[in-house]
Amino acid sequence: MIRSVPWWLRTAVFCLLGGILVVLLTVALEQRKNKISAEAPLPAEPDRTVLLLNSTALPGREITEILGLVQGHTVFAIWLGKDLSAIVRLVLGGELTEYTEMMGRARETATSRMIAQAAEMGADAIINVRYMTTSVVGSAAELLAYGTAVKVSE
Repeated sequence: MIRSVPWWLRTAVFCLLGGILVVLLTVALEQRKNKISAEAPLPAEPDRTVLLLNSTALPGREITEILGLVQGHTVFAIWLGKDLSAIVRLVLGGELTEYTEMMGRARETATSRMIAQAAEMGADAIINVRYMTTSVVGSAAELLAYGTAVKVSE
């Protein structure tokens, strides 16, 4: 005799299949977005005439003027599909490349913003450069880059 499947089991199976469908759709949309963004022109390189140092002195040069604090910050997050794959890797072990890439992009963005602010001030260098990160919510992280903008002798 065939027994009917309980209603709660049918509901659970449909919810599981619906969740898988949502993840697959998210992955497809993200791949489409990445394809479009890969074809887009790259942003202009930041002004690399501003030197970056994590020390307080420039060897062979003298600081002639301190212009003040410069900073750049950003908040980055990864999309749900990458977050789920990172959770799986967290359980299985290994580098969480999704978060490594996210923090690398955040560091580049914050550094570029700090350099742009220093260039607007007419700085030749940024000394004592530091980075600070904080978790905002979920997989989102804030990255702050800061330092002291200075003018130096040639």
